[in-house]
Amino acid sequence: MSEKARAYLLISGKVQGVFFRENTKNIAKNLGLTGWVKNLDNGQVEAVFEGEKEKIEEIINWAKKGPVLAKVKEVKIEWQDYQREFSDFEIKYN
Repeated sequence: MSEKARAYLLISGKVQGVFFRENTKNIAKNLGLTGWVKNLDNGQVEAVFEGEKEKIEEIINWAKKGPVLAKVKEVKIEWQDYQREFSDFEIKYN
């Protein structure tokens, strides 16, 4: 049986204005993950993923590179207890 997990990510670099959120949403949905992604005022992108741990690890690996125009410098990851908090994956707008 697959392990359920939750991960909080804080992504730094050139990650805004490069379709990072839209790509994240599409990939998360394709992987069957729930949660959200949003831009922060300081230029970072913040995201929360819930679902199968191996699928979260896949999107984390993708986030370390990001979409073609992104230049990711750092991805901070905080693993958390699975909460089954979300029913879908969405882009949050402050």
